[in-house]
Amino acid sequence: MCLPGVYRPQTDTLLLAAALGREGVGAGMDVLDLCTGSGALALHAARLGARVTAVDISRRAVASARLNAALARLPLTVRRGDLLRALPGRTFDVVISNPPYVPAPGPVVPRYRAGRSWDAGLDGRIVLDRICADAAAALRPDGLLLLVQSGLSRPDETLRRLSGSGLTASVTDRVSIPFGPVTRGRSAWLRARGLLADDLDREELVVIRARKR
Repeated sequence: MCLPGVYRPQTDTLLLAAALGREGVGAGMDVLDLCTGSGALALHAARLGARVTAVDISRRAVASARLNAALARLPLTVRRGDLLRALPGRTFDVVISNPPYVPAPGPVVPRYRAGRSWDAGLDGRIVLDRICADAAAALRPDGLLLLVQSGLSRPDETLRRLSGSGLTASVTDRVSIPFGPVTRGRSAWLRARGLLADDLDREELVVIRARKR
């Protein structure tokens, strides 16, 4: 269940859930889901037996995640807050995130429109860069970060930033999907900015896996 304006699980959610399922997440592990939206990924981790905390800045997302946890009868701690600022000093075995990552004409993340679930500034990296900067501090020794993003928002830059923060990072999954309504609607703008080749009508999604050294 999603309240209006909350991101509904899509291909990127399923891609990250599959990656999470391969990592042996289970009982005794603490998992953090950043930008939880409806709570779909957090609840997937809870079904695997982990203790899960979910964070989102949107009040409607927090309400949706709490309601979905109640409907599923799964334990889930949901906090409203701005990424890791919601949990100062906390560390986790696994951090997962499906953050906003779509390049957008606006230079900041919208505060109230539905686009706050996907719009991430001119290069799509406003939220990604903050996660890259802070993830290592939120991970325990040998902790794992899994995140999904678009090829339009430069996965190579994510790898570079994570590696620079002391994590061993790589792309583990790639899938090509047709443009959704958001990307299709701004394809001319994306091409004008040099973010999209003229002959492309599909978007690549990638999962990035980073381990704390």
